[in-house]
Amino acid sequence: MRELRPQPPTLRRRNIYLPYDIVLNILTRLPVKSLMRFRCVSKSWNSSIISSDFISTHLNNNSKDSHGDGYVIHMPCVRDSYSSSINTKRPVCTVALDRTFDKISEVGIPFHFPFGSAQIVGSCNGLLCFATSAYCIYLWNPSIRIFKRLPNTCIGQLRFATLGFAYHSENNDYKVVRISRSPFSAPVSSHEIEVYTLSSDSWRSVGMSLTTDVLFYDKNYPLPIPLVNGALHWMSCIVEEEEENHRRRMIMAFDVNSEKFKRLALPVGSTDENIFQTFLSSFKGKLAFITWARSEQHGTQYSIWVMKEYGVVESWIKLSVVPFERVAHCTAFMEYGSLLVCYINDRVESQEFKFVLVDIETLHEKKDLDIQHHSYVVTFMESLVLLDGANVVSY
Repeated sequence: MRELRPQPPTLRRRNIYLPYDIVLNILTRLPVKSLMRFRCVSKSWNSSIISSDFISTHLNNNSKDSHGDGYVIHMPCVRDSYSSSINTKRPVCTVALDRTFDKISEVGIPFHFPFGSAQIVGSCNGLLCFATSAYCIYLWNPSIRIFKRLPNTCIGQLRFATLGFAYHSENNDYKVVRISRSPFSAPVSSHEIEVYTLSSDSWRSVGMSLTTDVLFYDKNYPLPIPLVNGALHWMSCIVEEEEENHRRRMIMAFDVNSEKFKRLALPVGSTDENIFQTFLSSFKGKLAFITWARSEQHGTQYSIWVMKEYGVVESWIKLSVVPFERVAHCTAFMEYGSLLVCYINDRVESQEFKFVLVDIETLHEKKDLDIQHHSYVVTFMESLVLLDGANVVSY
C-alpha cells in the first residue's frame, strides 16, 4: 500500500536541475583543491574553471570570504645545492599561520636555481615571484602546481639589479619591475628600468626616470619590496646638487598603474648616526618604515613608523619601539604587526639561532619557532592565478 501512495514532488524529481549560472556561482566559492578535481567532471566545467573571468571571480570571493588568521609562506635564505648534486633535494617552502607561524604544510619548489641561490621577490594573490639573478625569474602558483620562467631581458650585462612584484589592479594583470645599473656606467643617471607584464609575456623599457638618484642596494635586505597603495617602494639615496658627496635617504615609489616614479620623505627624526639598518614593509595596508639602532639603554631596538595617509609626509606616526637586551636581527615584519627576529648565540664555537615572534604592541614573545635559517617571508593565499597562462609548466 505504501508503494501506491503518491510521492512528494521532491522525491519524484530525483535529477534536480540547477541553472548553470548558479552552478558557476557555487563553484567560485569552493577551495582550489576541489576545483582542480572538478575540472574532470565535464568539458564545460573545465573550460569555465580555467577562464580568466572565473579565476578573477574566485579570487574576489576568496578574498572577501576569508575569516580568521591569514597565511604566510617562507623559504630559508640558503644556497641551493641541487645544481651540484642531482640527489640533493630542492629547497622547500613552508606555509604557516601568520599570527603564530604554526606550520600548515610544506611545498617543494619545482624548479632548480642555476646560479646557486634564490630569493622570494614578492607575493600577489597566491602567485609567487622567485629570482635567482637579474636574468632568471620565475612565477609560481603552488596551489595549482604551475610555474613559468620569464623570458630574458633585451638589456646586456646587468649589475646591482633590484626587483619588485606587483598586481596591476586596473588591468587585472601582474608585473615584475627590474631596476638595474650597467657594470661600467657612472653611478648617477645610469639606471635602466624594465617592466614585465604577464598578459603580454614580455619585457619593455619604461624610460630613464632616475637621473639624480642612486638606488640603495643591500644584499642582506631581508624583506621583499612592499606593494602599498598600488606602488612598489625602495629605499634610495638622493645626491644633493649642492654637495656631490652628500646623499640623503628617501623612499622611491613606482606606481604600477601609471608606471611613474615619485619620492616620499622619511619620518622626521627617524634617521641618525646610531642606526644600523632600515627597512620598508607593509602594515595593515599602510606603508611602514623600520629602523634598527642602538637603544638608549643597553642593547638595540627596532622603531616602527607608519604612514597613516599615503603620500602625506605629515601623517607619519611612530607606532612602536621594540627594545632588545641583545642583538636581534629582523627577518620579517608580519602584516598584522609582529616582528620575526633572530637571536644569535654569543659563543663563537656554537653558531646557534633562535627565532621568535615579537608582538609590537604587547612585546610578548612566542619562542621556539620551528625555523633554522633566516628566511624570506611573504603573505600567501590559495588561488587559481596562472591557470589560464601561456607557456606554463604543470608538474
